[in-house]
Amino acid sequence: MNKNTGLTPRYPLLLVDDEDSWLQSFRATLRSQGIDNVVLLNDGTKVMETLAERKFCAVAVDLMMPNISGEDLIPQMVEEYPELPVLVISGLNEIKAVVNCIRKGAFDFIVKTEDRNTLIAGVRHAIEIFELRQENKSLQKRFFKDSPDRPELFTEIVTAHKDMISIFKYIEAIAETSRPVLITGESGVGKELIARAVHNASGRKGNFVAVNVAGLDDNVFSDTLFGHKKGAFTGATEARIGLVEKAKNGTLFLDEIGDLSPASQTKLLRLLQEHEFMPLGSDMAKRSSARIITATHQSISSMQEHGKFRKDLFFRLRGHMLKIPPLRERRGDLPLLISHFIDEVHIDSGNDVEADVHEISSFLGEYPFPGNVRELQHLVHDAASLCGYKELRPEHFKQLLVVPADLAESLDHSLDLGESVSFGTRLPTLQEVRARLIDEALRRTKGNQSSAAQLIGVTRQAVSKYLKKNG
Repeated sequence: MNKNTGLTPRYPLLLVDDEDSWLQSFRATLRSQGIDNVVLLNDGTKVMETLAERKFCAVAVDLMMPNISGEDLIPQMVEEYPELPVLVISGLNEIKAVVNCIRKGAFDFIVKTEDRNTLIAGVRHAIEIFELRQENKSLQKRFFKDSPDRPELFTEIVTAHKDMISIFKYIEAIAETSRPVLITGESGVGKELIARAVHNASGRKGNFVAVNVAGLDDNVFSDTLFGHKKGAFTGATEARIGLVEKAKNGTLFLDEIGDLSPASQTKLLRLLQEHEFMPLGSDMAKRSSARIITATHQSISSMQEHGKFRKDLFFRLRGHMLKIPPLRERRGDLPLLISHFIDEVHIDSGNDVEADVHEISSFLGEYPFPGNVRELQHLVHDAASLCGYKELRPEHFKQLLVVPADLAESLDHSLDLGESVSFGTRLPTLQEVRARLIDEALRRTKGNQSSAAQLIGVTRQAVSKYLKKNG
């Protein structure tokens, strides 16, 4: 059975019918499918009064009622609330009535005697259309604005770049919907900060729960997200609540989604389709009310071409897409970011580090920043340590930079890339050199595997594998 159930809408659904028993029965069916934000009304004459009192995401109204029919209510509702989808419900499949209702502006016509899944699908479709209309209205309102309506939501993201400001405005437009968000961009651009901003803008009452799924095998992925019952497997001495449940009515952020195994992709697809999950060792499914936000630095399109990522999963994940530009495409943010990270140094060390921010920004202006904002943060902290937390100058960055040889001269005429590699009497093995190189990269990036991997030109998985092998 295909249950494309969706999440509970932000605004309630209004059900109007003079039969109380049918109202209660249909509400129970909706609740069983995760739509529990429902208002019941058994008097058609009070529909317009009820709509004026609060905002709804859709109205499902019975065709034949005493005093006023659903067909007569359609023109009034469409005129007063044009963004509100109106579903007409009837006990009979009357072609003439269907045509008349659609002509008057009804969104859909549903027959009570049809399968309940058909009724649910009609309601779900109406809610999705309402959310799309709200998004379009919000985007149109923000299109000509120079800044987001609530800049306080984005204070953790230091930027003045126009592309980033456009992303902020788009986040505000989509925040209140329940559709998934896919964030793409290179490692270190701040994808988790963007995900947190989406959550904060949404007003969702639950928690923001983040997990990096890279390196998780299928069993660990299932246990981490869905949890397990006591005794589900050897060593499961206590029950465990999964992250999906911890993110109830909130946001679940899955970073590095491109690293998921095929089996884990299938399980995530089911969660997105059914909004249900099953803890390990349980035969009872639980419903999820968490909004899913995912992120990756990989090209999902390329992965699909090579059969490494499911196309149907990608379709589900990309309800909305946010592509975060790399730091090299917004170099105007360098002074702001450097100042921000110098403030961090002051807070961490208690020392007032002096620096000519614009001189340092000019020096770093041609550096490609493979690790993006995160790499710049590490550079500022490390350079501050090198200068003894006194006066920070461009030369303190020289030995920290890792750049291609053909770019060295463009950074600075006297740029020194640090100490040259030397060998003793005994030449080290490739394994030994590799180990020292990874250790040094991890030291410079304060243990960040993605940034370390980019500094030395290997994959993050290679660094992760090295760490696991060496404890």
